[in-house]
Amino acid sequence: MAEFTMPSLGADMDEGTLVEWLVAPGDPVRRGDPVAVVETAKSTIEVECFESGAMGRRLVEPGTTVPVGTPLALIEPAAEPREEPGEAGRPREEPRVPSASRRAAPAPAAGAGAGPAPAPAAGPAPPRAPAASGAPEHGAAEAGPLVRHLAERSGVDLGSVHGTGPAGRVTRADIERASAGAAPRSPRVRATPLARRLAAELGVGLSEVTGSGRDAAVRARDVSGAAARRSAAHPPQRPATAAARASRPPGEEAPGMRQAIARLMTRANRDIPHYYLSTTVDMTAATDWLHDHNRRAPLPERLLPAALLLRAAAVAAREVPELNGFWADDRFTPGEGVHLGVAVSLRGGGLVAPVLHRADTLDPHALMAALKDLVTRARTGRLRGSEVSGATITVTNLGDQGVETVFGVIHPPQVALVGFGRVVDRPWAVGGLLGVRPVVTVTLSADHRATDGAVGARYLSAVDRLLQKPEKL
Repeated sequence: MAEFTMPSLGADMDEGTLVEWLVAPGDPVRRGDPVAVVETAKSTIEVECFESGAMGRRLVEPGTTVPVGTPLALIEPAAEPREEPGEAGRPREEPRVPSASRRAAPAPAAGAGAGPAPAPAAGPAPPRAPAASGAPEHGAAEAGPLVRHLAERSGVDLGSVHGTGPAGRVTRADIERASAGAAPRSPRVRATPLARRLAAELGVGLSEVTGSGRDAAVRARDVSGAAARRSAAHPPQRPATAAARASRPPGEEAPGMRQAIARLMTRANRDIPHYYLSTTVDMTAATDWLHDHNRRAPLPERLLPAALLLRAAAVAAREVPELNGFWADDRFTPGEGVHLGVAVSLRGGGLVAPVLHRADTLDPHALMAALKDLVTRARTGRLRGSEVSGATITVTNLGDQGVETVFGVIHPPQVALVGFGRVVDRPWAVGGLLGVRPVVTVTLSADHRATDGAVGARYLSAVDRLLQKPEKL
């Protein structure tokens, strides 16, 4: 039996709040399945399971804040099918499905989550095991944890859904069809822990509040707004100090996130001896190639300059591995692959740095698609735990905000941060002739404990060289 613990989702994370369980006790889970939603000081993240088996006893209830490493639940070995009484002395037939086929079953994210192995075709089916305490009963419907979660959110009774998946398994599409055609039952209101506490303090019913968070989750400011609207019509029944203390203008950055960023950046500036380098790169070849490519490509396949910049940063990190890794325990450890952290500013303030794993193996089109997906989910609080940890080098690009030069602060325990500014037209001499060319300023913040300036110069030279031949990126 394994423990599912509160993960560390960043060097600055000491504790997290369990917001919601996505699977019920007894549900089968596979390695990589999201099983819980965790709220950190910076964001709300879906956390994956790192063991396969069945969800066992929950040790922590939603709304509880616990330190990193605290066991949240138990993961039990996959349950064996139960035998009929009187069959103990008779050899049990194995399902005829080959093991390779079972392993190749559709992943839960596609709508057909992991479930118990189907019963043998011959003979009567064994009785269904009673649901574990706290698990929803949905008749004999077979469905994975994500499908069950979608059904609960949509107010759909799984027992009434005809499954169209393998062996009659209920799929995501089945739930969506049922949700569109059936009168939903009242689903449990999704809300952040702070919103629930504030609602209890102010006497606001969560079902009466329109949520502005991910999947219409109710946030603290939604509760504050509802309380303010109610107070406009009726005198407040509770002291107004609670609302004044918890409410803040829409869009204002959460103090917890700012404090987390402050702690991390203070630690980085105090502990890391930074050195800084910069170079100006001629982007003529890159912009010409982009213009030609985008002129011929359909709209969804067009590229932004950021795709080439990220690709060059990743390949250069592979060529100069001294900057791709971590400084810990007074020594440098090279990264296993280039995992590119990308700084993303959030609309309400603050930032996160989701990770493009194995970025040096992705072509510009794949990088562009992955970047769009990560940015969208980062700004709607839908990142997974594996997508916010493990970066070996980070890139920040403020060019879209009009900034020409940016010197960033290294994110410990990494040893380098690359900055890109805006592509601008500047006078540029080539072969003794002066002209106007598009250029970009590339900067490097590096840890002097791990490298010296010569290594940083090699990295920036590699970025420059790679951008001169964009067709090979």
